[in-house]
Amino acid sequence: MKTIRLTMAQALLRFLDRQVLSVDGEEIKFVRGIMGIFGHGNVTGIGEAIEREPGNLMFLQGKNEQGMVHAATAYAKQKNRRQIFACTTSIGPGALNMMTGAATATVNRIPVLLLPGDNFASRQPDPVLQQLEVPTDYSVSANDPFKAVSKFWDRIVRPEQLMSSLIQAMRVLTDPAETGAVTLALPQDVQAEAYDYPAHFFEKRVHFLQRRPAEQDAIYRAVDLIMRKQKPLIIAGGGVHYADATKELLAFAEAFGIPVAETQAGKSAIPWNHPLGVGGVGTTGTLVANRLAAEADLIIGVGTRFSDFTTASKSAFSNPYVAFLSLNVSSFDAVKMEAESVIADAKVALVALQQELAERGFLTSYADGAISEMKTEWDNEVDRLYELESDAGLTQTRALGIINGYIGSTAVVVGAAGSLPGDLHRVWRTTEPKTYHMEYGFSCMGYEISGAFGVALAEPGRDVYALVGDGSYLMLHSELVTAIQEGVKLTVLLFDNNGFQCIHNLQRDQGSDGFGNEFRLRSKETGRLDGPYMSINYSALARGLGAASYTAGTAKELEQALRDAKAEQGPVLVEIKVLPGTNTGGYDSWWNVGVPEVSVSDKVLKAHDKMQHNLRTARPY
Repeated sequence: MKTIRLTMAQALLRFLDRQVLSVDGEEIKFVRGIMGIFGHGNVTGIGEAIEREPGNLMFLQGKNEQGMVHAATAYAKQKNRRQIFACTTSIGPGALNMMTGAATATVNRIPVLLLPGDNFASRQPDPVLQQLEVPTDYSVSANDPFKAVSKFWDRIVRPEQLMSSLIQAMRVLTDPAETGAVTLALPQDVQAEAYDYPAHFFEKRVHFLQRRPAEQDAIYRAVDLIMRKQKPLIIAGGGVHYADATKELLAFAEAFGIPVAETQAGKSAIPWNHPLGVGGVGTTGTLVANRLAAEADLIIGVGTRFSDFTTASKSAFSNPYVAFLSLNVSSFDAVKMEAESVIADAKVALVALQQELAERGFLTSYADGAISEMKTEWDNEVDRLYELESDAGLTQTRALGIINGYIGSTAVVVGAAGSLPGDLHRVWRTTEPKTYHMEYGFSCMGYEISGAFGVALAEPGRDVYALVGDGSYLMLHSELVTAIQEGVKLTVLLFDNNGFQCIHNLQRDQGSDGFGNEFRLRSKETGRLDGPYMSINYSALARGLGAASYTAGTAKELEQALRDAKAEQGPVLVEIKVLPGTNTGGYDSWWNVGVPEVSVSDKVLKAHDKMQHNLRTARPY
């Protein structure tokens, strides 16, 4: 047997460089490259291997470990999970900084490969710099916490272990149902150890995205259920995009006249102006989608995990005869809401269902013009919000209207946390698939700019806009520097409303007077953070990093700033001053956040009573 003597790190790179994913007959290089921040735990192992023998793997220098994992996650998400970046760090704090990014990827079912350095397997320099010591279990390192947020985890303590571990890692990374973060902890001495690897281990290896077919019995059960119902509503989730099933979804809906609502991950699956497209559903849903959800006698979930925002904490479906049907490649997600489940690829399942229902002549029983009338009412409301003016300054919805009207139908908007995702889910108008990139599985503050960088890498032909609040911007904006370094164009639209206003609003909605969420100076009189707003020049900060920047406080200034930003060749930040509390809310929705049963505030007690009322009308599980 022919062998090749390589260090473990060299073997790792050579293997990753030769992995291919086959999707519907098309072969795609699966690992695009590696994002890394070097330290003593990986610089002489993986770092040396990348320097000397990278093959066709691109290397990107991260600026924050969490940020680069977000960028890799966004890249894979925008690529419909068909191509990934790996991420490497040193041991200790560098590794642990990736934890939040790992959780974000796993919660969203997005593949990302994490390669943190680890303690010396030999223990010769024990304890090495940045080593976490656990006196009761000396095998534990700072990488063990990744077990909780990884779909596969391993520690390579001998160079030959790499082979079996990588095969398992690729199984998870290419699995449409069980994917997420994969963590391979790499002791820094083992990275540099050599082994005679079999040459055939590094041959081109093709992994097939197998579209799981729907079992015929499951299709028959689903069809029998649908035939008994009159007012179904489809809820399109992220699985529609990952299965590349937007055309099949549209054909299915049109064949039977079924309205389509969308989750945050599913949005852009159907054009906003399609007669059957009713927009976001649930806590941040549109009025038309939430009314249809309340009336529906059947909810057909396609590629959704039915999160609490999608179901409005299980209060969105009030028809006493409502039933649930779930088309999902994951059995874990398919059984939620006690759904009748079809465990299959969304594209395959929709085609099979459509054929069977067409043979039985199924049609919905919505009154003529009923959906159109509700859509018109909602469209008028969005128009009103998009034109909403205030003498005090620029409203958030007015700013969104200007942006939505300017950036074009093919531009991608990226977001994650704060009030912006709620507004975008409700009022943002998409006409093209994959133009709405929202990380709302984990709603991780700081994802926005890192994610926009990842999207721009994945979609070099599209304009990419990161919509981020000032709170999230301060959390994490380091990968803006990486975008500058790489010459990758992205535009950061920073909504400055003086703090964490989304949670500030949530506080006040539940009886609080508002505390600890605005960016205010400490008052000498009260001793609290209720003095004047802080003055932060985000545009100057961006210029200091090397990005172009503009500031807008009026509609006219925003329009001009968007035009100027469009003309720039590199990364741009537009600082938009918006009025606090001018985001959207309500629209027949609810979110259970838990309100104190005991309080000295009558407002809090009233909010608790309201919560109890809503709980009585919501499904218990």
